[in-house]
Amino acid sequence: MRLLHTMIRVTNLEASIAFYTEVMEMKLLRKHDYPEGRFTLAFVGYEDEANSPVTIELTHNWDTHQYELGDAFGHIAIEVDDAYQTCEKINARGGTVVREAGPMEHGTTVIAFVEDPDGYKLELVQRKS
Repeated sequence: MRLLHTMIRVTNLEASIAFYTEVMEMKLLRKHDYPEGRFTLAFVGYEDEANSPVTIELTHNWDTHQYELGDAFGHIAIEVDDAYQTCEKINARGGTVVREAGPMEHGTTVIAFVEDPDGYKLELVQRKS
């Protein structure tokens, strides 16, 4: 068995695809409309789905314009070489860094948090050297 992807519901598919591809530098791996079900699925990630556990399924239900994020889901974690530099790039591309890079509380791991257009959090975890 292996983990395939994480699914999140998005209200504006084009804005979400732009965020994940332009701000987070992922690739749009595939996208398909399901007219009978009135939804679209778009998959984004850094590598093809067979080789990467960080594939995100963006689900856009055509007739839903708002979601409650709830308090059970936390975040998606992404390893980066340099969290400080990644935050600079994300800010320069118009992304929203909600917690700048720095050591985590009660530890030494350098982390940061970014928010996508729907309010989902992405944690940037700096690779340990």
